[in-house]
Amino acid sequence: MDYASRLQTSRIILTEGALIERLRRDPAAQLDPHILHAGLIYDPLGREQLAGLYRRYLSVGRAHDLPMIVCTPSWRANPERVRAAGLADTTAVNADGCRFLAEIRAECGDYAESVHIGGLMGCRGDAYEPAEALESDAAAEFHAPQAQALAAAGVDFLMAATLPAASEALGIARAMAACGVPYVLSFVVRAAGTLLDGTPLHKAVAQIDAAAKPPPLMYAVNCVHPAVFEAALRQAARAAPRVTERVLGLQANTSARSPEELDGRDELDTEPPEAFAEQMLAVHRALGTRVLGGCCGTDDRHIRALAAAAARRAGRS
Repeated sequence: MDYASRLQTSRIILTEGALIERLRRDPAAQLDPHILHAGLIYDPLGREQLAGLYRRYLSVGRAHDLPMIVCTPSWRANPERVRAAGLADTTAVNADGCRFLAEIRAECGDYAESVHIGGLMGCRGDAYEPAEALESDAAAEFHAPQAQALAAAGVDFLMAATLPAASEALGIARAMAACGVPYVLSFVVRAAGTLLDGTPLHKAVAQIDAAAKPPPLMYAVNCVHPAVFEAALRQAARAAPRVTERVLGLQANTSARSPEELDGRDELDTEPPEAFAEQMLAVHRALGTRVLGGCCGTDDRHIRALAAAAARRAGRS
């Protein structure tokens, strides 16, 4: 089943939890300052550290028989950063990340059919600094090589995450739309219902849906607490009720702090897995959000608690 069909037929789709933030707090992990975890696959120890995180997340989906999304370790593997890291080229780094993750998926046996690989991209600058965002034309040109590399490598869909500004999001959408595979955009939002650049969420969705051909398969939000997401989406729905039919995913933080407060924070701000799971299911019940997973502060315990709670609600053990 392809990802578009899965989205139409599944009540809940799990995603992975945090990767970069977990590795950042592991003294043995050596994240590249430019491309972060994309470089770990070229080091035997780093490769095994990263593989171990993916395997733990996948084991949760498998244990509860829920479909799952995992994304390539390529959030920062754009051409500019790949060059700065001194690696071969954008195509090779992104293709290698896709191949690495596909090998891990293949270890899952029959469950692999329920696992979808997203080709992950991010904005050019700081994800918490909308002033650094590219304008749409520049963004389409800048992000096209990475989008093309991931699509050619065989990902199930493309995904751009932690997007703070509508202008760069539109450019990324145009670059992804040209690749011939489904794609997803995921924003960082404020409780008032706006992106970090102040664009109302519903207006950003409407603008991109109108300008990108084909439009995104869906939209999502990541790197905010479930309560922030719920407030933002309710605010957006007051202006445009259909937005809840387009914003279908949430990869949530365990902290209600603002992005500015969390950026570079040494101490992990987290909450118990059971509390996280209940908040996520509350969002699912209230707004129909069905692609659910974790971002900063989460680990496999949080995804396990979410999966177990979803299974209980569905009447499964």
